[in-house]
Amino acid sequence: MSLMSSRRAPRAGVRPELEEGMSIHPLPPAPEPTGLGRLPLARWFLFTGAVAAAAFGGGATVIMVMIDQTRELNPRPDVADHLARLNAALVVLFAVLLACGLGLAFIVRYAVLKPIDQLAEQVRAVAGGDFDHSLHVDRPAELAELSSHVDSMRRRILSAWRVASDQAEELRRSNSELEQFAYVASHDLQEPLRKVASFTQMLEQRYGPQLDERALKYIHYAVDGAKRMQLLINDLLDFSRVGRVNGETAVVDSGAALDRALDNLSAAIEETGATITRDELPAVTANRTQLTQLFQNLVENALKFRSEEPPRVHIGAVRREGGPWEFSCSDNGIGVEPKYADRIFLIFQRLHARDVYPGTGIGLALCRKIVDYHGGRLWLDDSGPGQGATFRWTLPPAEDGDG
Repeated sequence: MSLMSSRRAPRAGVRPELEEGMSIHPLPPAPEPTGLGRLPLARWFLFTGAVAAAAFGGGATVIMVMIDQTRELNPRPDVADHLARLNAALVVLFAVLLACGLGLAFIVRYAVLKPIDQLAEQVRAVAGGDFDHSLHVDRPAELAELSSHVDSMRRRILSAWRVASDQAEELRRSNSELEQFAYVASHDLQEPLRKVASFTQMLEQRYGPQLDERALKYIHYAVDGAKRMQLLINDLLDFSRVGRVNGETAVVDSGAALDRALDNLSAAIEETGATITRDELPAVTANRTQLTQLFQNLVENALKFRSEEPPRVHIGAVRREGGPWEFSCSDNGIGVEPKYADRIFLIFQRLHARDVYPGTGIGLALCRKIVDYHGGRLWLDDSGPGQGATFRWTLPPAEDGDG
């Protein structure tokens, strides 16, 4: 059974992200401006221009009236001559000011307002979902530089998104292959292992008296290897299922989840003479099955790595104000050296020989993956050999009003 799948090539002329059905959602609308910012820039220029034109016209009228009143006083000829020249100078000045005003209005309209409108229209097109729309204005220099920087940012973001789209599609394909592998592992691989173990045991039962001690030892090795392989496959399946199968979260009573975990470990607790204590455990937002699995793995870990004294395990929970619940699992076992605090959470990483402490080396890696899936953090408190171990992890609290 092949686990590899070929990737379909996109059709010609169609972008890969569109071919795969992915798209960037349009940007949310900009917040409404408040105060004086509600008026567009063009209206501000029109208002300022109207005030300036009114002041210009009023000033010119007042000056012309004053000149006419002065002439009615019949001044001396030299004064009248100066008034005439002053009148001509004022007419020329008013004409120049009028020309400058019209020129400024033209410049503002075509060199400022129109480019701003063009840039705003281009930005609206991009914000509306047309992310291939380029941003460019020719004038003025400041707006041209701004549009160039914004368009460069648009291209970088679009390029990064397309890379992320390809990676997301590759991840989906990889997850699909992983699910196929999990199916093969749970069925096609476990069945031959069961046959190996069962037929080897039948061989021992039927021909045991005819076999020497070495042959019986070989049979024991074969059966033990098949059983350990089955255990490893089951643990790998549990590890791969976190967040994919039955991953819905809800409000869960963590105390009830611990009770179910202790019921599953009742035989081991009785065999080791362990004492399990707890605080008042809260309701949290979690997946019920995975939370039970988390408690079970941590308590089982404490029972496995026990010291010469009977195991004592305490489950605690405290909450910082406004923060998540912080759980703890403390024991009086052999402890863990601080230098191995990160290594123990890696899959297949063992600190002890398998014949001393059995297991597959997946338990703590599975615990961390469960906590990570719930948005929390799992870590080992500082401890040392012979001082016991304390694992702490965080989980989100149940929302107010939920049961």
